[in-house]
Amino acid sequence: MNINSIKKTTGFILASGLLVGCASGPKFEASALNNQNNETTKVSQLDENQRKSWSSLDLLTDTIPGMSINRAYEELIKDYEGETVIVAVVDSGIDIEHEDLKDVLWVNEDEIPNNNIDDDKNGYVDDVYGWNFLGDIVEENLEKTRIVRDLKSKYDGKTAEDISAENKAEYEMYMKAKAEFDEDVQKAKQNSDYYKGLKKQVEVAQVNLTDSLKGKPLTIENLKALETNDAALSQQKMFMLNIMNNVGEDISAAIEQLDGGINYFQSQLDYHYNLDLNARAEKLGDNPDDWSTKYYGNNQVTGPDPKKADARHGTHVAGIIAASRQNDVGMSGAASNVKIMSVRAVPDGDEYDKDIALGIRYAVDNGAKVINTSFGKYFSTHTDWVNDAIKYAEENDVLIVNAAGNEGIDLDENRVYPNDEWPGQTSEIANNFINVGSITPSYSENLVSSFSNYGKDDVDVFAPGSAIYSTVPLDKYEFLQGTSMASPNVAGVAAMIRSLYPKLTAAQVKEAIMNSGLSSSMLVNVGGDPENKKAFNELSKSGKMVNMYNALIYASKL
Repeated sequence: MNINSIKKTTGFILASGLLVGCASGPKFEASALNNQNNETTKVSQLDENQRKSWSSLDLLTDTIPGMSINRAYEELIKDYEGETVIVAVVDSGIDIEHEDLKDVLWVNEDEIPNNNIDDDKNGYVDDVYGWNFLGDIVEENLEKTRIVRDLKSKYDGKTAEDISAENKAEYEMYMKAKAEFDEDVQKAKQNSDYYKGLKKQVEVAQVNLTDSLKGKPLTIENLKALETNDAALSQQKMFMLNIMNNVGEDISAAIEQLDGGINYFQSQLDYHYNLDLNARAEKLGDNPDDWSTKYYGNNQVTGPDPKKADARHGTHVAGIIAASRQNDVGMSGAASNVKIMSVRAVPDGDEYDKDIALGIRYAVDNGAKVINTSFGKYFSTHTDWVNDAIKYAEENDVLIVNAAGNEGIDLDENRVYPNDEWPGQTSEIANNFINVGSITPSYSENLVSSFSNYGKDDVDVFAPGSAIYSTVPLDKYEFLQGTSMASPNVAGVAAMIRSLYPKLTAAQVKEAIMNSGLSSSMLVNVGGDPENKKAFNELSKSGKMVNMYNALIYASKL
């Protein structure tokens, strides 16, 4: 992988000076890192170690736009421990037995494990590691599917003139959801049929060409040498050569990839867009539109899958934040001295507003000081419940770090949930919510991840989110990418600030993160489109990439 990176010059301000401690946290007599004096790029290659840890590296010393995490630990905070901070991961669940996470898990010490008694009287029985608001639910509808399913009989066949003023907003939401639902279902069917047809072509060509080669292996070399006057066989030969030139000579691997595509789109049809699916009623027995019922689900924060596949996303997010930095295995999270609380509320499909609102409140009530929310959707039926929960977190001095989304769109023009605004308004409802976009390890026009959403008003900062190496279930590790990975990187930085400077408010931690990052006026591709370039510092409210080194220096001066 090639990356572009800046050349180091004497114009950069490097850290120096003494570390001075005080009761409110260490004081750093050091200068903040500054990259704005030079925008020159150069091409370098990421080695294997850099690929696995690039988000911790430093733009100035490593020429990789990471968050200067290693530099912060080595030069600033190696002699400081700080206070333990609880970080809640509201996600798909966490593998609590993972080798790199088991030592950093939050444990509810007021609860006696597995005695089937609500010892701490918080309404959640045996919530030792957190709570699972989904119960045994794994696959779910998208929100647009639920809206169509639940409102179809009410609005089908109606026109805008038939709708009363009190139902106008709901009707407009239904019509928008239905239009998108119909288009998405058609695309999913077309893509599923395409991959099925392609697989059939490969299988037929494989049989016919193997027979024609008369015992010779099916390779590119042998196919090129194969002579035939059969027009159909000649066409199959060219088709198979094209397949092999793109994915290699292992046809079974090519078929496996096609099966992956078939399964992906079929699963969308079976779950995400299935109007007959109502997992909530079938598996949980809770009404998502009834706020009065708040105690449901179970304490199995990993989820129901014995192979722990349900918890893949949440486990990856947890590792980015706080995988042990002390055990010399796997990888290191951004934060030390952190305990991870698991709140399972995000299925394979869209989350319910009720689960998210209650999940945030559960995290706040049980001591979390930072909450990571790596999920999002474009329709919401109970925005007020989630916004009230965000306000509740603000009132209790809890910071929420949120993923901006992966559609490569401008959020100033497209609303995504959750966010910190009331519908139809642009003013923020609270000052404890950070919305995070994603960057790549390439300090070039490709700096912004092709999938990342952006927005001068509605995205706050950018952080590493492309090809991030972290924990997944069963003691394994994988590269995953998305703003889902950028958000926990920032949550880790926030946790370290709260650990070292416990007197700072959530709003001050947000200020430190947003005001201290590295900026650039470089033109970058947005939405993965080389024809659509914008100045990087115009793509978010801060115009910056999060930098732990700078954030700690900034926090020390607050």
